[in-house]
Amino acid sequence: MRRVPALRLAMIATCCFVIGSHPSAAQPVETNTDGLKLSEPRLALEGHTRDLWSAVFSPDGKHVLTASSDHTAKLWNVQTGVEIATLTGHAEGVRNAVFTRDGQVIATVSRDGTGRLWNGDTGAPIATLTGHDSMLEAVDFSPDGSRVVTGSLDGTARVWDGKTGAPLLTLKGHEGNVATTEFSRDGKLIATGSHDRTARIWNAETGALIVALPEHGGMVTSAAFSPDGTRVVTSSSDKLARIWDAKTGALLVTLQGHARGVLRAMFDATGTRVYTASSDKTAKLWDAGTGATLATFTGHTRYVMRLALSPDGTLLVTSSHDKTARVWDAKTGALLATLAGHAMEVEDAEFSPDGREVVTASYDGKARLWDVSQFANPGKVEANSRP
Repeated sequence: MRRVPALRLAMIATCCFVIGSHPSAAQPVETNTDGLKLSEPRLALEGHTRDLWSAVFSPDGKHVLTASSDHTAKLWNVQTGVEIATLTGHAEGVRNAVFTRDGQVIATVSRDGTGRLWNGDTGAPIATLTGHDSMLEAVDFSPDGSRVVTGSLDGTARVWDGKTGAPLLTLKGHEGNVATTEFSRDGKLIATGSHDRTARIWNAETGALIVALPEHGGMVTSAAFSPDGTRVVTSSSDKLARIWDAKTGALLVTLQGHARGVLRAMFDATGTRVYTASSDKTAKLWDAGTGATLATFTGHTRYVMRLALSPDGTLLVTSSHDKTARVWDAKTGALLATLAGHAMEVEDAEFSPDGREVVTASYDGKARLWDVSQFANPGKVEANSRP
């Protein structure tokens, strides 16, 4: 699943009423040590001319892929910082860019209403995805890379052939912008979340609607599957995250405790914990079974936009509109490092596949690579721990 674009922040910030269950009686851990302040990245990736909206590592860790409002995406060499390719062709800003799990294909989605497929090594164009009636925001590949799903302001999600770009399915039913799309890890289900206050679960093979999850009190800003695909966690501008049964739509747990809208929610690799990011300037860790708050990550001074776990699940990185990203102990909430130096808001932050580096993307038009190896655990990797 990816992303919660910045254009919705003003609306999210104003939608802050609470619905649902009562707060948990458990007392959260709230820890904020000073940590280290890192102001010099290992590399700065400079070449975009406008805001960066996303940055991700390739699955083999050799490349970084960035997406920008300058109408392009770019591929970069991680070791040298040299630009490998500029992906040109979109007529408006590129909202999102992702790799297949084998890194062979890239998908981009744009405000111009199209998606595009590109060669993951060279950036050469493969296909254009045409059919949506409005700008695209969300994109995700199926685990095997055979299909790609896109979400649009036209209220639909569409499924395309991941190799040729041929249209396969149109997922209709939402009455507002489809802001988030995600395949389950077995590739059999698709979750969509919309500004119409609902999320929906679809059969990824047929496009049939499996269940429409009951309304949040505000826009749904993310929807993510548990590792085993049996549950979905949604976040909303109503200050809540909720965990649902993916087959029946039954509400299982309500995560209540944020003071403003929740911009992102995701399970950890075990499926027993959930992490959330909020416009209340914090992130939180929750028990996915009871809804108890286990830790609150405090220190940012503006919205926490996105969050990602290191591959071994021991570190959490958050990106914020306070111009920083922060690295935390994922279990205790202790602040380990502040990644400072960007001149404008940091929209995205992601770990490398080995967990030893973080890439940040900022409205200052730059991506930065940070060495966080001193905090990394070289032990067991929990596969697919990032959203």
